[in-house]
Amino acid sequence: MASHSLHSLALCFLFLSHGCFSQLLEQQQQQLRWHELRGAQQHRLRAKTDCQIQRINALEPDHRIEAEAGLTEIWDQNNNEELQCAGVAAVRHQIQPRGLLLPSYTNVPQIYYVIQGRGIQGTVISGCAETFESVSQTGGGREGGQRPRDRHQKIRQIRQGDVIALPAGVAHWAYNNGETPLVFVSLLDLANDANQLDLNFRKIYLAGNPLRRPQGGGRHEQEQHRRHSQAENAGNVFSGFDDQTLADIFNVDTETARRLQGQDDRRGNIVRVEREFGVISPQYQGEEEEREREERRRGNNGTTNGLEETLCTFRLKENIGDPSKADVYNPRGGRVSTLNSQNLPVLGWVRLSAERGVLYRDGLMAPLWNINAHSIIYILQGSGRLQIVGNSDNSAFDNHVREGQLIVVPQNFAVIKKASDQGLEWISFKTNGNAMTSQLAGRLSAIRNIPEEVLMNSYDISRDEARSLKYNREEVTVFGPGSRSQREREA
Repeated sequence: MASHSLHSLALCFLFLSHGCFSQLLEQQQQQLRWHELRGAQQHRLRAKTDCQIQRINALEPDHRIEAEAGLTEIWDQNNNEELQCAGVAAVRHQIQPRGLLLPSYTNVPQIYYVIQGRGIQGTVISGCAETFESVSQTGGGREGGQRPRDRHQKIRQIRQGDVIALPAGVAHWAYNNGETPLVFVSLLDLANDANQLDLNFRKIYLAGNPLRRPQGGGRHEQEQHRRHSQAENAGNVFSGFDDQTLADIFNVDTETARRLQGQDDRRGNIVRVEREFGVISPQYQGEEEEREREERRRGNNGTTNGLEETLCTFRLKENIGDPSKADVYNPRGGRVSTLNSQNLPVLGWVRLSAERGVLYRDGLMAPLWNINAHSIIYILQGSGRLQIVGNSDNSAFDNHVREGQLIVVPQNFAVIKKASDQGLEWISFKTNGNAMTSQLAGRLSAIRNIPEEVLMNSYDISRDEARSLKYNREEVTVFGPGSRSQREREA
């Protein structure tokens, strides 16, 4: 009898322990979420400067670095007050067909968008398993049978519209297996908590002998020459080690160790692949279908409970260019797609997000401000007019923008976008994994949700005028041309 009672008590204790464990786990997850939220709010404090931005400029690249099979262009934060204030830098790579961007890593997280072309992209995360393996059909070794020929971590097929997120210190490379140039633009978050150094961008190559001295102009030319005068042949991470030591470490001959250092390599950071590029990878369509099936199986639209994904299994890529995935669509105005940690969880890790926008002819983006992030806008196609207003009575920016330009919209600065006759397309990178905006006009705007009496007395207007302000625009985020714009076009 006593034995039975003890057994029952043990079962009760087990159930209670399970319940307590579940409750404790939930509390820990909640504390972690609050910790991440505080970190997202505080991680940029180290980047704060005076940020007395009175004028914002549409930025062109400061430096061009030509290589054997491509071109790298850099927006240097040391040359631009806007980039310094936001704590970011930007890079654009153009890789020719059969071009390979050499493996490298950076001291900061980054997020990049594929502007055109297609190719293969690989990441190397230390400590994670080799999950792709090719097998020779011929016998080998003492036991015969199949033997491994090559093993490596997962690689991804990339195409126009893809967004790829890379944590700090993760090595990566890219290869153009298409017939047109592969072009992508990357935002580097210098002020991110992951960067324990100063607010300078450092790219460290694992191979080759990249030229780090900028080719071409740029402001503060003498200072740029000083910072890049370490030598034209800057080398890779192995070039500073003794070749005999490298030979011992890798158990190879000295000549191979010297090739590892790239001492005589003059091809730059993007090299041409002369032979067949035979890496193994599933077909793109099959990979996408497999991911979508897995999301349907989980039944949670791709969200996770915080325990399902580790850095080794994080999805690092999502296509944001597909019109069918638009979050906001107005057939008269255009569309907007948003990518954040809710639909790509790794963005919560790197604390970055993205927005892809398309405005049709004369379409308008509702005036808004970013509540908790800076927004860095890169113009993809077309042209249009941007107006940016801060806390002064003058516009910080009021000008037409065109393809290839970069514009920084600081946190809490209000911005309006209006497309030209050619339309306007852009990608915005935002310095928060869950960037939020607040609109000034439209159905979900601040003005719409203020009582009429407050508007009447605030602006000294009549009730009819207050109602016009509140209800004349029923659209959300993307507006079609107003009647005034149509009259001006017809005139």
